[in-house]
Amino acid sequence: MGKGKNKDHDDKVKSSRGSNGHHSKTFHKKGFQETKYSVKKDLNFPAKMAMWDFDHCDPKRCSGKKLERLGLIRSLRIGQKFQGVVVSPNGQGLVCPDDREIVETQGAAVVECSWARIEEIPFNRIGGKHERLLPYLLAANPVNYGKPMRLNCVEALAACFAIVGHLDWAKDLLQHFSWGPTFLKINKDIIKIYQQCTDAESVKKAEEDWIETLAREKQERKEQKATVDIWMMGNPNRQHDDSSDDEEESDDDENDYDEQDQQSVPDLVGSESEDEGELEAKSDIF
Repeated sequence: MGKGKNKDHDDKVKSSRGSNGHHSKTFHKKGFQETKYSVKKDLNFPAKMAMWDFDHCDPKRCSGKKLERLGLIRSLRIGQKFQGVVVSPNGQGLVCPDDREIVETQGAAVVECSWARIEEIPFNRIGGKHERLLPYLLAANPVNYGKPMRLNCVEALAACFAIVGHLDWAKDLLQHFSWGPTFLKINKDIIKIYQQCTDAESVKKAEEDWIETLAREKQERKEQKATVDIWMMGNPNRQHDDSSDDEEESDDDENDYDEQDQQSVPDLVGSESEDEGELEAKSDIF
């Protein structure tokens, strides 16, 4: 009887582990509600997708887990390698159009983890022979919106597909998220530039040129704002003379009015100074 009880207990412990080797939240009292997402829709997608999930994120907000619930991506165990392109912070080269054949035949994989806990990931036990970094892109997800290089799983996969020339795959993948199309919209120009490259070196050069352009535009906006502020202040050496001229013009106006035949003149009320308006500066991304 004792052995039977222990055996049942061991089975429950084993069943509480996910395919990635981590304890899942299915049997936790707080996370029991997540069992309703276990049914997969098995949507068809033209490329293989996989991820190593380290359970760092809220399951309800995790883009990788949502893709898994939709049946679009499979979870890999620690120690399991992937034959396609692996988008990883541990990558050496950048994703480039030359990776198209690998993506089409073997697919793409990502590491589902928190950027704040990246040092906890055993990169030596995951990945593959085609590990890649992503070039400069802006995140559109609600957590890191507008931040460079803070993409989540679905954004990383979509970026990989778009750069190798499958923008249609990227659109299909992102349509499952309300904010998804925004990612392609805010990165439209730079993605087009990356698509015109060939290898990792040319993508790196395009990335450096893009960042340099952004830095230059930021500096120009600063200088323009400083110049406008100086002109708005006016010339302090002329302030006294201008006030004297105003007084003389006022006296002349009074004399001119006295010479009129006392005809009724409409009262024109104007503001003492023109509305200067505010300068709209582009949001800084550095």
